[in-house]
Amino acid sequence: MKILLTGATGYIGKRLLPVLIKQEHEVICCVRDKNRFPAEGIYKHPKVSVLEVDFLNDISTSNSIKDIDAAYYLIHSMSSNVKDFGSLEETSANNFIKLVKQTSVKQIIYLGGITNEEKLSKHLASRKRVEEILLESGIPLTSIKAGIIVGSGSASFEIIRDLVEKLPMMITPKWLNTKHQPIAIRNILEYLTGVLLKPETFNRSFDVGGPDVLSYKKMLLQLAEVRGLKRFIFTVPVMTPRLSSYWLYFVTSTSYMLAINLVNSMKVEVIAKDNDLEKMLGIKPISYKEAVQLAFQKIEQNNVLSSWKDSLVSSYSDNSLLEHINIPTNGCFIDKREKEITTNVDQVLDNVWSIGGERGWYYGDWLWHLRGFLISGVCSPQIKRIKDYFYMQK
Repeated sequence: MKILLTGATGYIGKRLLPVLIKQEHEVICCVRDKNRFPAEGIYKHPKVSVLEVDFLNDISTSNSIKDIDAAYYLIHSMSSNVKDFGSLEETSANNFIKLVKQTSVKQIIYLGGITNEEKLSKHLASRKRVEEILLESGIPLTSIKAGIIVGSGSASFEIIRDLVEKLPMMITPKWLNTKHQPIAIRNILEYLTGVLLKPETFNRSFDVGGPDVLSYKKMLLQLAEVRGLKRFIFTVPVMTPRLSSYWLYFVTSTSYMLAINLVNSMKVEVIAKDNDLEKMLGIKPISYKEAVQLAFQKIEQNNVLSSWKDSLVSSYSDNSLLEHINIPTNGCFIDKREKEITTNVDQVLDNVWSIGGERGWYYGDWLWHLRGFLISGVCSPQIKRIKDYFYMQK
């Protein structure tokens, strides 16, 4: 069947495309700029074609895609300014409808957010409004609504990972006690492809989630367990949304705009309502811990297909932005410098291991003492492994 895939260069789109090709579908990828569309791997497949279209601008008529069977709507503006992303999302959804109404499309599949609470964040309210616009089109709509998606490279996962790997002890805002129902990226892809042209899913909305309902605090602690780390987390009621956003921005690899929108959404409880979709499609939900383990397998194999920065970069006109956004390899940024030592190796190593203690540090002695107090008993196994490694290099 022939499928229109919007958001093809975003986090979900990059994961979904190989699955659709494996299922032998023909896929038309919608992108804002053809020059940014990758020219290697799955993107060179004979069943993959590209349509350049900017849904934030008026859509002209097109005769090239009249025989579409289904269309995925995976566009969002969460990385945009908190004041205007709602209007941007409405414009994008309306222009998308204008485009697909020119085709013979039989189904729209939309990935949105769980919106069961009365008081929603601006982001979640916008997601709900987009669903309404798509439904009003008269084209059969299947809405898949999810909360936190756990997978290598996803914004929420990378933030949780950054916090756990960088901070042995955390003083955190009270929204870390908010309950959510995270879902593995593998399950999301199963749902998105499983509903394809299934009439029993037309004009229906399905909440999807994993088997675990957890607070953010428990998600942090369970990820620490998977990584073999001991972490201490204390929540306080004094951190405002703005302070929380700065906290995420300075400690993690997220952008500031994304941090603001995430914080506003993180204060809302996101728990899926029961439905029959899981049973209908025969999907086995993956637990949070297993999803984390699967994500780290991909990271360790250097096989991360997409990340949150893909969606961020595709929203800007400046191509150079991509060069300045990087997901940390091991949860931290590294400034690495090397100098080969050919003589007196033992003396150099003795000097290295003498830093601190009675000798002290080269700068900010009291700061190093404070750091030592914070990580005492937490990171000693890692420090021992580092020392053993250096002695093995002699």
